[in-house]
Amino acid sequence: YLARKFFSLWAKKTFGQVVPSKARCFYDQKSLQKTFGQWKEWWTVSREKKFRLRADRLDRLLFYNLTFEAWRAYVCQQQGKRNKYYIAECHARKQKLLRTWQRWLVYVDVQRAKHGMQSVALAFRKRSCLRISWAVWRRQHYQNCVGQKMDVLALQHWAQSLQYRAWWQWRELYLLSQNNKQKETRAVNHYQHWELKRCMEAWLGYLNLHRRKKLHTELAQEHHRSWIVQRCFSAWRLSWECQRRIHARREDIEKLTARIALRRVFVHWKHYIILCVEESRQHELAEKHYKHHLLVLLKFWNRWKSCL
Repeated sequence: YLARKFFSLWAKKTFGQVVPSKARCFYDQKSLQKTFGQWKEWWTVSREKKFRLRADRLDRLLFYNLTFEAWRAYVCQQQGKRNKYYIAECHARKQKLLRTWQRWLVYVDVQRAKHGMQSVALAFRKRSCLRISWAVWRRQHYQNCVGQKMDVLALQHWAQSLQYRAWWQWRELYLLSQNNKQKETRAVNHYQHWELKRCMEAWLGYLNLHRRKKLHTELAQEHHRSWIVQRCFSAWRLSWECQRRIHARREDIEKLTARIALRRVFVHWKHYIILCVEESRQHELAEKHYKHHLLVLLKFWNRWKSCL
């Protein structure tokens, strides 16, 4: 009871009205509140970063989809134009062949009519003209035949030249269309290569940014963990020092209390010994006084007896 009393008085004089356990509890609560606030702020920032990254990724996907849709519409439009151009070329060739065929049919009909008229004229010449007229007619007929052959050759040459011209125009148009196709293919390849390059550069930039952010986050987490560990270690060290000091002071107080108790016991024992010595001395004095009193009484008794 005395040890507890002296310890409470010493704690009040040392720490004041606040007990170390309450101060330690208050310090732990404040440390937890501060750590939770920092963790909540970090968690909010990381969550906002995740939402921002998701929004950027969705924006890029939408942009890529729109670009791909525009490129596909452009390719379909170009393919439709090429199909229409091919159909127009086929129709033009068919029209040219049809007109050539019609002209050739007209020419055949004219030649047949001419041959019929020539046969009728020959029959008429044979029946009505003389041999000279026949010879003249024959010579003229020969000239006409030669002229017809020349006409046929001229028509064949004209048809061949027309076919060659049509083939040359078709060849130029075909080469032009092939050149346009090659240009379109090169343009599409160049656009795809440029898009892939731009996407690769953007992806590499995003990857480097993500790596840097991840490295910064890891460094921040490691720094935060080391700071927390250091802070907890320092707090534990302070508390351990306080506990050690408290235990040392408690041991000193216990030793002092034991010494005070031993001193009090010794004082009590010394006082008891003194009392015992005093009491024995008083007993001896009382016994001496009693013996002296008895001797006086005996002396007076003897004197009374002698007087008697």
